[in-house]
Amino acid sequence: MSLIVKRLRELAAAEPEAIAVTDAVQQLSRVELIGAVTLLAESLKAYRGQVVALLADNQIDWVLTDLACLQAGVILLPLPAFFSDTQQQHAIGQSAAAALISSAEGFQGEALTSQLKIKAIQPAAAAELPAGSVKITFTSGSTGQPKGVCLSENNQLNVADALLQRIGVKNPRHLCVLPLATLLENIAGVYAPLLSGGEVILLTASELGFNGASEFDVQKLAAMLDKLQPDSLILLPGLLSALIAFIKKGWQPPGSLQFVAVGGSRVGSGLLEAAKAVNLPVYEGYGLSECSSVVSLNSPLDNQLGSAGKPLPHIAVTIEDNEICVAGNAFLGYVNEPDSWYPTQVKTGDIGFIDNDGFLQILGRRKNLLINSFGRNINPEWIESEILANPAIAQCVVCGDARPFCIALIHPRTSVKNDVIDAWLTHVNERLPVYARIKHWLLLTAPLSLSSGTLTANGKPVREQIERLYQTDIDHLFKEQA
Repeated sequence: MSLIVKRLRELAAAEPEAIAVTDAVQQLSRVELIGAVTLLAESLKAYRGQVVALLADNQIDWVLTDLACLQAGVILLPLPAFFSDTQQQHAIGQSAAAALISSAEGFQGEALTSQLKIKAIQPAAAAELPAGSVKITFTSGSTGQPKGVCLSENNQLNVADALLQRIGVKNPRHLCVLPLATLLENIAGVYAPLLSGGEVILLTASELGFNGASEFDVQKLAAMLDKLQPDSLILLPGLLSALIAFIKKGWQPPGSLQFVAVGGSRVGSGLLEAAKAVNLPVYEGYGLSECSSVVSLNSPLDNQLGSAGKPLPHIAVTIEDNEICVAGNAFLGYVNEPDSWYPTQVKTGDIGFIDNDGFLQILGRRKNLLINSFGRNINPEWIESEILANPAIAQCVVCGDARPFCIALIHPRTSVKNDVIDAWLTHVNERLPVYARIKHWLLLTAPLSLSSGTLTANGKPVREQIERLYQTDIDHLFKEQA
């Protein structure tokens, strides 16, 4: 039996009528959740030991499928809706998925639940997976080709338990804002609250105010927060920035909020200070898929603004040649890459250090490091995070490798006058050392996007492609300002 399901069953036995999961269609108590998982696991037993892909919006049936796969011994492949069709097919093909479960309109398959259908697939070739795999999460990193990270149930359970120990919020009502296919929300937003005896609230992207990959209605999210009064949320920096801007316009966040985790990319100290100023209980963390998501996290009892928090208790973090390395809960390996299987340590590719108080400080990606023409090392993500603390700026990429100074390529969130951006960059520069200051900036002619090849599937800039597209303007600007 799945360890996670076993513990949920024990909670159900202790308090069967307590609410476990809620969405816009239904609400299930603990005992109803376990009953539904047991029934669904029976339906999925035919796929025991095989990979089944899941493509669906946030809803109770997503959680039921996830838990039922654990119970039935099925390897689950959650597919992010933000992946392109090509990337989704790549993930399905690489994993040799034997079936696809979907809630998409027009999807042809047999009814699995009230919201989901399942369709068998004939894999073109078998996949090589490390023993013990129960979930495959595809992460694109900084390239366009997703890579399959194989995780065990213990990998995920260890993180969930460590989060419960670190956060300390009892029986939380957690609203899932990120897609459940995001490993962070899956573990920290579903497993951890349920295992602590809390309630998980699930709403579709549309119900939360998301419209496609780039449009977001913050007023809609704020209205849902008012209505639902959750205790906890997980946000990306851009969502946090939008909420702070809305608060400054007069909206009051619900007093129920006790813990708002923010991560997914570097968080600027300016954004964290802005959150503190409007009394949002925001705590920064850091993680990666190869460590089953969260590695370190600040908490109400131990918080250092601007740091990624202290490492969670189930792992050991060391710094080797300035690179952050994590041991103790390493992933099982990558799909179809036996040489990567069963590592004892994960080299993260991020550079940073642990300060004297034990807090992890993230400086940026090793491969994104800029070295200016005076030999100074500059982490562009650090500067970008400070610039993006202003909600008026949607996207920013800093350039300056082998150059005498830095420039920024900027796409504003709304129609913003140049002097507003000038004033903000002046403010940001005051917080930066001289060698890292932005001397000039360019307006991006179009937003960075997956379709143009300038963004990865998880929203990170593809720096080489961006600089290639704007090479003439960049070269001209450096010559002009020299």
